[in-house]
Amino acid sequence: MTNYTDIPDLADVYLEDSFVLAIDETPTSLTFRLEAVLTSSHPRYHQPRPDEAHCYADAVLTITDATKVEWVTRSSRTYRDATGEEDLGNIDSLQRHDNHYEIAGDWGHVRIYSSAAPRFTLTSEATNPHGNTTA
Repeated sequence: MTNYTDIPDLADVYLEDSFVLAIDETPTSLTFRLEAVLTSSHPRYHQPRPDEAHCYADAVLTITDATKVEWVTRSSRTYRDATGEEDLGNIDSLQRHDNHYEIAGDWGHVRIYSSAAPRFTLTSEATNPHGNTTA
């Protein structure tokens, strides 16, 4: 078993405090749209703003080339933060097992059978949760 922090694209991301905004599924891929927490070792890291606990950036986390996407549990429950923005919760764990990834959080638990490594891509310049571009 490999934890997500040992996957090169995710080494500088803290998923447990990142917010899942949406989950997009196709027969061969699963994509999480995130308000991701970047750690201080990430190239786009900046000091958190006074009202934020972390450095946030809009990003997508995608696993492609899936031969099977198997939902163990699934929830459509949403959460609302103090500013009224909704999300699906966090990613509590992402682990690589022999032939699949196990990903779990408030939104559910899914197994993705793929040999492709997860790809983490910033969708724009690092931004705060309100969509303002950082300097």
